[in-house]
Amino acid sequence: MEKIFYRHMDQVRELTLKAIKQIPENLADEIPNGFNNNIRWNFGHIAYTQEKLCFMLLGIEMGVPDTYETYFAAGTKPAEWRETPSTLEEIAQVLVEQSHRIKQTFPIEQSLPKPFTNKMGVTFNTSTEALLFSFYHEGIHMETIRRLYKLVSDY
Repeated sequence: MEKIFYRHMDQVRELTLKAIKQIPENLADEIPNGFNNNIRWNFGHIAYTQEKLCFMLLGIEMGVPDTYETYFAAGTKPAEWRETPSTLEEIAQVLVEQSHRIKQTFPIEQSLPKPFTNKMGVTFNTSTEALLFSFYHEGIHMETIRRLYKLVSDY
């Protein structure tokens, strides 16, 4: 079963990495009307959230740069950034390394120290529940990235 989880994770992540490599850096920070965040934020948010779901909830040290919480956690937005966040290339590298770390160290079916309920009201009791949700979360943000890219590339 573990192989299926990781194969699916690789498929989802491959789509994300393909997209991040196709987007020009100069379009990553545009925020169209009606949106709070940009393409860069969405990619960084994917990395930060998967890290949180796969490591932090288990009490394992997170492997993303410390600035990721400041820039990419839920509730943050580019309008509040005071410094320059990671480039798309740097975020892509974090995403690649993250997948490797998950495959090497992630404890499948470990109970979380305490249940975690996300902002959508979904409660996770095990590491596997959190990992599986992270795939869904990544897909949601990839669709947002597609929409943002369509809008900003038409400028």
